[in-house]
Amino acid sequence: MSEYEYLITEQSNGVLSIVFNRPKANAFNQQMVDELLQTLKYAAREASIRCLVLTGRGRFFSAGQDVSDVASEIETISYRHHLEHTFNRIVRHMRKLEKPIIGAINGPVAGASLGIALATDVRWAALSASFVFGFTGIGLTADAGTSLTIPLLIGMSRAMEMAFTNQPLSAEQALEYGLISRVVPDEEFPGAVDELAASLAAGPTRALGLTKRAFNRALLSGLDDVLDYEAFMQEIAGRTEDHKEGVAAFIEKRPPNFKGI
Repeated sequence: MSEYEYLITEQSNGVLSIVFNRPKANAFNQQMVDELLQTLKYAAREASIRCLVLTGRGRFFSAGQDVSDVASEIETISYRHHLEHTFNRIVRHMRKLEKPIIGAINGPVAGASLGIALATDVRWAALSASFVFGFTGIGLTADAGTSLTIPLLIGMSRAMEMAFTNQPLSAEQALEYGLISRVVPDEEFPGAVDELAASLAAGPTRALGLTKRAFNRALLSGLDDVLDYEAFMQEIAGRTEDHKEGVAAFIEKRPPNFKGI
């Protein structure tokens, strides 16, 4: 594997561990996106990799897109172009990768990184983890596949509440809703994930890959269209005054004053 600035990767006994490592909240910039895409492509072609684990270093899984990058380009950024070259590519690669991907949600996750987490195959969370829609907090709408995956996993009403209120779900709430499949005490979490990864890596990975393909066809056959439509909607939301206000409020660490324009 190549040396990365914002990812820590380790391969052992068929398991590739990918750790987001961009302090302080593991938020994505373009380089981090490129590093993750390069790693996913490597995992797809490397036969010795039989299972992947995605997690974060430190207190956060990931806060999603680095809002400070958006703030510096807010008058000129095309969100459609941005998504087509960042998170949409990541989600597509993850769902097409016919190897098990474990989402080890070690802490808070929000925005586009929530979309990445929900693109994994098996999601376990540490007790201290939390799940935030994030987009509406800065005047944006769903992307990274979340308009499909959140309602699919937890139902329309809960998805609407999560998106409209932007209130975090605790790990225990996420388990109750079906967003994840297990909650593990923080001190036991790394060991439990390692055991799961070793078990999957020792399994019939060709059969697991085909099962993933079948589930994709049954439930996520419209994913490409969803990602494209989300990018179109995000382009509209990104041109609103509310989005500019949301980003300014985020940077200035104050409550936003949204006006619906």
